[in-house]
Order: sequence, then C-alpha cells, then structure tokens
Amino acid sequence: MRIFTASLATETNTFSPMYTDVHSFYQSFYAPPGQHPATPTLCSAPLIACREFAAMDASLQVIEGSCAWAEPGGLLNRHSYELLRDEILQQLQQAMPVQAVLLGLHGAMVAQGYDDCEGDLLSRVRAITGPEVIIGATLDPHSHLTPQRLAASDLLIAFKEFPHLDFMQRARELVQLALLAVRGEIKPVMSSFDCRMIDVLPTSHEPMKSFISKIRELEQQGAALSISVIHGFMAGDVSDMGTKLLVITDNKPAEGEALAQALGMELFSFRGKTLPQFNDINTALDLAQQVAGTVVLADVWDNPGGGVAGDGTLILHSIIARKLTGVAVGTIWDPMAVKLCFAAGEGAVIALRFGGKSGATAGAPIDKTATVRCLAAGAVQQFADSSVPMGDCALIEFDGIEVILNSNRCQSFDPSLFRALGIAPQQRKLLLVKSTNHFYQGFAPLAAKVIYVDAGAPYPSDPTRNKYTKLRRPLWPITPRPFD
Repeated sequence: MRIFTASLATETNTFSPMYTDVHSFYQSFYAPPGQHPATPTLCSAPLIACREFAAMDASLQVIEGSCAWAEPGGLLNRHSYELLRDEILQQLQQAMPVQAVLLGLHGAMVAQGYDDCEGDLLSRVRAITGPEVIIGATLDPHSHLTPQRLAASDLLIAFKEFPHLDFMQRARELVQLALLAVRGEIKPVMSSFDCRMIDVLPTSHEPMKSFISKIRELEQQGAALSISVIHGFMAGDVSDMGTKLLVITDNKPAEGEALAQALGMELFSFRGKTLPQFNDINTALDLAQQVAGTVVLADVWDNPGGGVAGDGTLILHSIIARKLTGVAVGTIWDPMAVKLCFAAGEGAVIALRFGGKSGATAGAPIDKTATVRCLAAGAVQQFADSSVPMGDCALIEFDGIEVILNSNRCQSFDPSLFRALGIAPQQRKLLLVKSTNHFYQGFAPLAAKVIYVDAGAPYPSDPTRNKYTKLRRPLWPITPRPFD
C-alpha cells in the first residue's frame, strides 16, 4: 500500500496587516521530501503518524512530500500559495499510483484570489488521484469547513482540544481510518451541521470540557468513526466562516446527519457561555496584586497565534506605571530591538525602544535604559510533541521587569519559553504571556492564579463590529436568532 503525505498550512487573519509570503513559511517551518525531523509540527503530524504506521507494517510504503507552515498572519501572497501548492501537487503526480493521500492542513488559509485554499488544494489532489483513492486531512478546529473540502475528501479530522495538545492523536486517528478505508473495512461518509454561530470555545473550561468528553464517549460507543467540532476562525472574512459539527460514520449518512444536528444544536446552546472571565487591564492587575504566588496574565487578543503582531505594550505600560517588580514578559516581537541587543552584547546597558511598532492599536513603543541579560540564537519553546521556533531572542531587564524580545512571531505556548532565556518562571511574581488559551496547559500547573486580560487590541475579537464583506448567512452574535 502506497500513501502520499505532505503538509501546507497557515492561519489567515484577513484583517491583519502582517502579510504572509513564501519566506514566512521558510522562516517558520519548511521541510522538503525526506527532510522532515523526527518531531512533528502542529500541522505536519500526519507525516509522523504515517512513519509510525509504516514502521509497524512492512507492506506500507510512505511517500513524503514537502511540509510547510507559516506563523499565522495576514493575507497570503497568491504567487507564494501557488508555488507551495504546485510543489506538493507535482510530488503527488510523480508518486502515483497511490492508495491514499493524507495531508496536514490548517483550514483557515486565505490567499489573494483564493478564499478556500484548502478546498482548492484538495480538489486538485482529487483531480490527480481519481475517485477511488482515499483522501484525508487533519484540520485545526479554528478553520472554515467548506462544501468544496467535503466534496473532495473522504476523511477530515479536527483537533478536539483547545489548546491543541491532541494533534498527534488526531493524526494517528486519520491514518488508522484511512488504512481501514483503503482495505475496504469501512466506508467513511462525512456529515456536517452548520451551528450558525461564531464564538471562542476553550476546551480546558466548562461547558466545552464536558462536551468534548461526551464526543469521545460517543466515538468509543460506536456512534461514529470520528466527531469533530469546527470552532471557526472569526478573523477570517470568508463566506463559510463559523462553527460547524462534523461527523464521520461507516456508511450511515442518515445517522451521521442526525447526530451532527443534535450535537450542533447542543453546541449552539452554549453560545456566549464558553469563555472564562476576561478582565480589563486595571481589574486584572488589581486581582494579580492580591494573590500570593505566581500569577499568569494572558494577553488574549495580542496573540500571534491569531495572526497579529504580538508586539502590544498596553498591559506592560500599566505594569510600569504601577511600578510592579518580579515581572517576566514572554514575549514581545521586535526583530530590530533584538538586533540591537545582539550588537550590544550580553551585559550591555543600552537605551532601547521596543514594542508597539506594528500599528496604532498595539500601544506606544516603550523607551527604557535596559540591561541585556541573555542572548539566545535560534531559541525554541515546546508545545506538546513539537518544538516552536522563537528565532533569535534577547532578554532585557529594567526596573525589576524582564522582557523577552523575539525575532520570530509566535504565541506563548509553554514555560520553556522563559527557561530558554534563563528565567525560572515559578520564581517570578507575574508572568505576562500572549495567547488566548494555548498557554493554559503548560502554565496552569505553576500558577497560583491564571488571569485572562482583554486589553482591547488588536485582534478582531467582536464579530458584531468586524466588517465582514463575504459572510452570506446569519450567524450569532451578528444575528441574534440565526435559525429563524
């Protein structure tokens, strides 16, 4: 049995000024055929899963294509998308005949002239393989489930958890079901239901925590081969943006449609009830000062994982104004400031302007005389089974505050980002991170309290105020009663 596997993924915030091109992929992650490392990335996990299955089954031959991932950002350059897409399609053409094509996708990629990049890619794959080949992909739940993708593929499986710690489990699930389908032991049929809503659905908190447990139980009981919650990505101005339920059955479309609708309506009943408490800056800092032990402040909307810059200074300005100490910030994206620190060297005391450079909503730049405490070339942090590049990083210190400046945009996943620059995070009073919820699993165990902060910028976090131009159906909360 021959399986072709590759990956092409990024998450596109169509409102973001951080435009994406082919160099964004090369900087974040790019592995040509046969050169993927042993550890997976979030969206290339199917390749690693294929390797695992091939190691256990000598009759399974895996043909590896290219894998590319770019940090979430703004609209993808058309030429760059077509270049990377056609590279994979050419590799597939050369690999034919194959019995399955398994891809690592994100699901929220938008390029100039392509509102549905994944649908376009899957359709072109189907045109090459013909109707008999099993085509499947993993998806990030913050994606757009489109008719074109459903028509072109047999298996689409989204990560269940937010934070997405289960990406390797879902990749193994994809490979396992694909092998069963190729052997004729199952006939996967996908059924979807449009929940007519868009919300933030962290599974580390109720009610989503119990909802995901219910879905797992249904799978174990045989109600479906796979069940996925497509949360949707509210920063993508495309027609299919929104939350959907996806059920895969073994040739039971009626049962799949009924289950998708039942679960989808249950999910709809959670609208507006899924978020933990988000606090404004002053309230968050007031709460933090009342806690003994390490407090984690999450700057939820200046999150590079949502396609924005991650150089916001609004919360840090307030920390400085309050003269708080024992504070560590991880991270602020500022490649120029990092270069200046590297030029000055460790131990240097320099006048430095950093942060607040990407746009008017990020907050003003900070000017400080700071000590360069640590420099790390090619620093990384961990996220589950993957290593996330932070680029060259500089740790600066001033007024009892430590700030990690990074050159490669990435959100805060794990305490290892602080340890990479010599900081013991549990020894600080206050840790300021930039993430909506991916940070939670790593930081919650060391925190006396986790506080979510809505600083009011710069991610388009309010669907009722986002200026969507391509949305063609009613969604809550834009439309209060979308099913009427």
